Amino acid sequence: MSWKVEGTSLVKEFVFADFSKAIIFVNKIHPIAEEMGHHPNILIHSYNKVKVMLYTHSEDKITEKDYSLAEKIDSI
Repeated sequence: MSWKVEGTSLVKEFVFADFSKAIIFVNKIHPIAEEMGHHPNILIHSYNKVKVMLYTHSEDKITEKDYSLAEKIDSI
């Protein structure tokens, strides 16, 4: 699945084998987001799904920062 624009956010849902793998994925996003100073909204649901929502609050829109972070998340 590729990233989609939903409302004002760039969104993608990732599905894992179990809850532990979903948490490991989220923990891998953390240092990337910190390094970029750009923090996604993350929802863990249905025990094995992670929904990542990217939006640049200071610009009030999706920006290049969001696309860059999306690319880095995809490389995890």
